[in-house]
Amino acid sequence: MAGYRLSLLGLDASFRTDASSERVDEAKVLLEERFQALTERAGNLSKERLLIFLALSLADDFLQCNERLQELEEKLEQLLHKIDGFNQTDM
Repeated sequence: MAGYRLSLLGLDASFRTDASSERVDEAKVLLEERFQALTERAGNLSKERLLIFLALSLADDFLQCNERLQELEEKLEQLLHKIDGFNQTDM
């Protein structure tokens, strides 16, 4: 497990993860970009409040992606059942 030491959004963080350095870098860039966009729109909110909004935004994205994944898995399952049905009628 690799260890990382980052400065992110003005805060220092040290942690260990199995994620590749590329994934850690991509995550850092995503957080910095999202935080900057929030800062530009939010005006004079405290950093803590901005971080809460950032966490909520990312959590919402995660939930939407999981919902979409579940929908796609259900559609895939339906298609597999149809394919199985066609294969059984061919036998």
